[in-house]
Amino acid sequence: MTWLIKRNCSASPTQLAAVFGSLVAVTFAFGAVFAVLGLWMVLPFVGLELLAVAVAFLCYGRHAADVERIELVADRLTVEQIEAERRRRWEFDPARVRIEVDERGRGLGARVQVRLASDGERIEIGRHLLDARRPQLARELRAALGRTRLHGRHDGPLRGI
Repeated sequence: MTWLIKRNCSASPTQLAAVFGSLVAVTFAFGAVFAVLGLWMVLPFVGLELLAVAVAFLCYGRHAADVERIELVADRLTVEQIEAERRRRWEFDPARVRIEVDERGRGLGARVQVRLASDGERIEIGRHLLDARRPQLARELRAALGRTRLHGRHDGPLRGI
């Protein structure tokens, strides 16, 4: 049983580069027109604006491939989280792991956290999911862990998220 949770990124790196290139071209063209008309001080602000957009695009691109993989086999529950260049991995005994769900607030301000806890260690999972989908992840994990504990193995497909 495997859950693969990725960020919802609507633009590929190629599309992102094309958008940035067109922004640079259009913004610089407007700045150049103003500079020709005698308003040369516009060009430094064009440069600052493009620098800010470049930083935002780099942050977006750096986290576009973030992923979380949760895998349950008969004798272990493995969680692997990849964020930017940082990769973390945990292994839990399915018989000893607890799933904690913390729901705070209501409506648009609601925040749901799902954590795995075992032997004093706690990690948050499902961070790339919408808050409304996190309880579903917790239910599916609990059901899969229950079957593993009951039968000592996983014996049927569950729908992943």
